[in-house]
Amino acid sequence: MSPVSQPLPPALDRIIQRFQQISEPKRRYEYLLHFAKRLPAFPEDQKIPENRVPGCASQVYVIATVEEGKVRFEADSDAQITKGLVGLLVEGLDGLTPAEIMQLTPHFIQQTGLDVSLTPSRANGFYNIFQMMQKRALVCHLTETYSQS
Repeated sequence: MSPVSQPLPPALDRIIQRFQQISEPKRRYEYLLHFAKRLPAFPEDQKIPENRVPGCASQVYVIATVEEGKVRFEADSDAQITKGLVGLLVEGLDGLTPAEIMQLTPHFIQQTGLDVSLTPSRANGFYNIFQMMQKRALVCHLTETYSQS
């Protein structure tokens, strides 16, 4: 059971529902890899230390911008499973407000069923990616608020 008290955002909820329809772990991984394939190309010039997710065994990069109050994410990883995890998060969180992103906890991963088959380092990587995306959303929000004053 998830400790998230508020309903999940629609895109994230749809992703979780789809994972819940898949009973075989192998098929869950195939669906996860689907998110890796859907990630748009990440700008090579943004693969810099400031955009790298700390604490991940693989190289994961995340950038965020705000357009009309909504956070837009771009991300990449050099490992396919991790790229799938970051792709899942991009699709689930992209287009939300910073406040909506900040209200979430990463425990929704348990509802996908992926948490039982992820290695400890990949599970840790997922949480690190999620935290970085929250931090980026907060920075975007603060930057936008500051520029409007």
